[in-house]
Amino acid sequence: MAVMRLFSFVIRHSNFEFTAMGKPTGFKEIAREMPKRREIKLRLLDWNEVYLDFPEEKLRKQGARCMDCGVPFCNSSHGCPLGNIIPEWNDLVYKNRWRDALEMLYKTNNFPEFTGRVCPAPCEEACVLGINEKPVTIKNIELSIIEHAFEQGWTGPELPPTRTGKKVAVVGSGPAGLAAAAQLNKAGHWVTIFERADRAGGLLMYGIPNFKLEKRFVERRLKIMEAEEIKFVVSANVGFDVKVDDLRRDFDAIILCGGSTQSRDLNVPGRELAGIHLAMTYLPLQNRKNLGDQIFDEQMIDARGKDVIILGGGDTGADCLGTALRQGCKSVKQFELLPRPVDARTPQFVIEGKVQPWPYWPMIFRTSAAHEEANAVAGGEIRDFSINTKSFSGENGRVKKLHGVRLEWAKDASGRPAMKEIPGSEFELPCDLCLLALGFVHPEHDGPIQQLGLKLDARGNVQCDGNYATSIPGVFAAGDARRGQSLVVWAISEGRQAARAVDEFLMGSSDLGPAIKLF
Repeated sequence: MAVMRLFSFVIRHSNFEFTAMGKPTGFKEIAREMPKRREIKLRLLDWNEVYLDFPEEKLRKQGARCMDCGVPFCNSSHGCPLGNIIPEWNDLVYKNRWRDALEMLYKTNNFPEFTGRVCPAPCEEACVLGINEKPVTIKNIELSIIEHAFEQGWTGPELPPTRTGKKVAVVGSGPAGLAAAAQLNKAGHWVTIFERADRAGGLLMYGIPNFKLEKRFVERRLKIMEAEEIKFVVSANVGFDVKVDDLRRDFDAIILCGGSTQSRDLNVPGRELAGIHLAMTYLPLQNRKNLGDQIFDEQMIDARGKDVIILGGGDTGADCLGTALRQGCKSVKQFELLPRPVDARTPQFVIEGKVQPWPYWPMIFRTSAAHEEANAVAGGEIRDFSINTKSFSGENGRVKKLHGVRLEWAKDASGRPAMKEIPGSEFELPCDLCLLALGFVHPEHDGPIQQLGLKLDARGNVQCDGNYATSIPGVFAAGDARRGQSLVVWAISEGRQAARAVDEFLMGSSDLGPAIKLF
């Protein structure tokens, strides 16, 4: 953390005069205010983002709430993995210096239009003001800076002044791959991104629903990157229709950014019935349909008129929930194996047996826009916790019922949480469609990982040293493929750091960003 603070200080005051925050008492005088969400019954009729525009005058006031705390934890390793220079661009927005705010934002983040929409904002949980008040609306200010920049025409392609002649292959075009490519291109290397899907963007394009991230914003950024001479090769499944040996021959370095795409499945009786699908089989189909692709009826997974049950209480489960509602499901429930989180940090800062004081990210009960929608439609909370699915039953090969049991959790002899079924709590519910949003275990091993013979860590992720280098010289890995399932903001951070490591490998030194390892 000390290194992060030092880097933060250096960047915060490079090329910018040092001044105190413009409104020292702003956090005392101005209440936290967020953009309002569109009316539920209207937003369920389309796939557009749920938030209304936020007036600039109000946004600047929100920037004034940043309290000049001296040691900002929002951009520490507990807050923003990118080390975003948050206090400074809050202040610059308050002072109406939008161009400077954009420059400050771009110092650490290639894609604020993505993080400003889909990041859960650990920076806000680490905000010093958040110790005893509502934190600064960091995420909304970040998004407003980049969108203001696009409106003013300040954001466009920037070609490197010279080219090194070195060529780098990036496998995977999700946030880690895009960030790595953008940074390496800035260093003057020729970068080619290989993507097995028919469009670039990875989970940004096909995994995240439009109501959280409209694809026009992804396409806008991809067009800029193409204009910067980054080459995209789509429908190119490396290890299959693109040979790994060819990449090693034609490129000076390779970065694997394929993500953690091996879904966690559910091994219970009846799992083979039709109508039970992995979340990442379900979500991309609707995104493709929204993009104008022809999806035949036999391919489409549609919740219309169905009793839907979602297993898994994380972000992917919420994405399935919002999608099922917009498709017109008959009913929907969401089950989580673990107990219901507490509503707020406890006085002892212990949650689910873990010490989670400020500035750590707390495991508390959160309500997304999709949950708000589902609760309004159902007339009550649709989530239930401490539920274990025992089996499925059906008719004519299709699922019709989910059979579950309630659990109680206690510590075992070693002090670890252990679940125990509650006698007599067995139940069954109608279920025409079950969506498994149970997380992801590791990257898919068949393909480049297996063909290169890369070493794996204990969790099945690509094993790397402190410079993102794999066990094969010249091959690097970043993002979920290296660290496991995580956040978009972590993926961007990983891509940036891996790009620096590759630049050092190719050139002997690098000027790309900070030499900070966030593991």
